[in-house]
Amino acid sequence: MAVGKIGVLTGGGDVPGMNSAIKEIAEAGWVKNIKILGIRRGWEGLTHLNHEDPQSRRRYLVNLTRENTRTIDRMGGTCLHTSRTNPAKMKELPDHLDASAFPENETKTGAAYDMTRQVLKNIEALELDALITIGGDDTLSYSSALNAKGVPVIAIPKTMDNDVQNTEYCIGFATAIARAIDAIQRQRTTIGSHERIGIFRIFGRNAGHTAFYTSYVTSIRCAIPEFKFDLDRMIELIVEEKRDNPSGYSLVILSEGAGWNGYSVREYGEPDAYGHRKKASVAEDFSEELKKRAGEETTISDLTYDLRSGEAAFMDKLISCTFAQMAVESLLKNRSGLMTAIRQGCYAMTPIPDSGMGPRYVDVNAMYDTELYRPKYFDKAGLPVFLTRV
Repeated sequence: MAVGKIGVLTGGGDVPGMNSAIKEIAEAGWVKNIKILGIRRGWEGLTHLNHEDPQSRRRYLVNLTRENTRTIDRMGGTCLHTSRTNPAKMKELPDHLDASAFPENETKTGAAYDMTRQVLKNIEALELDALITIGGDDTLSYSSALNAKGVPVIAIPKTMDNDVQNTEYCIGFATAIARAIDAIQRQRTTIGSHERIGIFRIFGRNAGHTAFYTSYVTSIRCAIPEFKFDLDRMIELIVEEKRDNPSGYSLVILSEGAGWNGYSVREYGEPDAYGHRKKASVAEDFSEELKKRAGEETTISDLTYDLRSGEAAFMDKLISCTFAQMAVESLLKNRSGLMTAIRQGCYAMTPIPDSGMGPRYVDVNAMYDTELYRPKYFDKAGLPVFLTRV
């Protein structure tokens, strides 16, 4: 396959480092004499694009060059914008399309349209030889489905949760942890001044990597989705820590999907295109239990969107740039259906993970102390930095 034109899109939540990947893909295109077309607003760009409407083309398409991507890596987010569009389950179609031309799928919230036919039509009309997709589980799942339809696709994993299968690292992870550490260390002074218990809620719907590694370097107890903790034991530990601290405070980090025996994280709002609903704050619920059972005052901080804003940290820039070059190289070697990855601490190309595999979890037995609710620090010699031993 001769590669003359590659499309690039970003889907799902934004993270720092996505712009670095986009810039490096454009750079690789310049070096290899390949046209790089930016698809704006994720999969929506390939479902809603109307070729006959100049306004639609301006909304969803942008040629990526060395010149117009020169400074984008200095900013967080994604210059291509993003969405949570799922082409296989569209509840509404753009006005220029006839609903009768698309099959319907049943979802938990009713009927939805499968717009894969339109996606393929747009890819052909745009004369794209291949596609590079940057996203998490949801973006990757549709990338794999599209590759199975004959479109050469290379995926680049990104998520602050760092829970994508087949890789030990995802773009956005290091920056999220750095921002979380900075926020926690700054808030120590306020929490200590008022002699309270600080409760930090952090990203991690299904896997606790972000909370775990933040806890690892700040020496704070943490709760992760992979292990239901004993409520009385957790309260006992952090109240005791507060009492023994000369500054009269203690801290705990909770993944958004964490909980205790008998507790389920509440969800609210309409599910998005991939079936995800927003989670109520486990930090608020845990704070209420602390007040009720121990009479302690708390300070709650929701460390969520602040972690994904601003310029990427070194690790995310380094890996983003390398993943971008690996993606283009793979397409030039006629290899597709693959994802850039870190395996055993080394760069690798792996199959795009099947959505049925679920998230990559923290290895509780090897890494998490289920009595003290904190990371284990021993027996690390010879292991890659982010290896979970799963």
